[in-house]
Amino acid sequence: MADLPDDQKASVAEVAPQQLPLALEMRPALGRDDFMVAQCNREAVAWIDLWPNWPVPALCLYGPKGCGKSHLAEVWRARSAALSVPATDLAGCDPDALLGDAQGLVIEDADSALDETACFHLYNMLKERGGHLLMTSTLPPSRWKVALPDLKSRLGASLVCEISPPDDDLMVGLLLKLFADRQIQAGPQTISYILPRIERSFVALTDLVAAIDRRALAEKRAVTLPLVRSVMEDMQIAGKHGDPAD
Repeated sequence: MADLPDDQKASVAEVAPQQLPLALEMRPALGRDDFMVAQCNREAVAWIDLWPNWPVPALCLYGPKGCGKSHLAEVWRARSAALSVPATDLAGCDPDALLGDAQGLVIEDADSALDETACFHLYNMLKERGGHLLMTSTLPPSRWKVALPDLKSRLGASLVCEISPPDDDLMVGLLLKLFADRQIQAGPQTISYILPRIERSFVALTDLVAAIDRRALAEKRAVTLPLVRSVMEDMQIAGKHGDPAD
């Protein structure tokens, strides 16, 4: 993994995970939901903040589904006026027509079905323009199945940053925000009940809060611990049988 500049590295190292959700930094996502910064994504955010002063043309953010890499890539896309495409859309594309006059490009899910020739040309075009490429993936580029030697070399020289699944502080902050967005007051007991029983991903949290809200509205009930427990049990049963949750 490429190292952060010393001043950024010091900034990342100085801040340990906080015990209270209110200590989480809130970062506007430029037209989207607020992006919460915690230890699990702090290095990635530092690289986004450092743009356009990246030492190389490309950055890859990788991590499991739901860790927030696409959200953070969208923050960068909005800031840089970059284009954004899924890797599958590169198959057989004309790199010149795709990129146009753009100075930046986001390639989502770059470790799946990547058109290596198109990616190679896009990388070179952006480098010549002084632009930048941001890629998201579940695996680091070193583990991608890339056959084109020139592309493999360029990926090997890219910045690489892992985003881990949300830690406890971020999970609490996200839950509180998701409930607040729906004007639901969730008490400490509810949050404490949910945390150890849910997949550690933004997607899982969003789906759960939406299901809780639907149940409360349908049954005209307040959001209480028994209601939350019932929704989570039903979602778990539905998941085991392959049915849509709630």
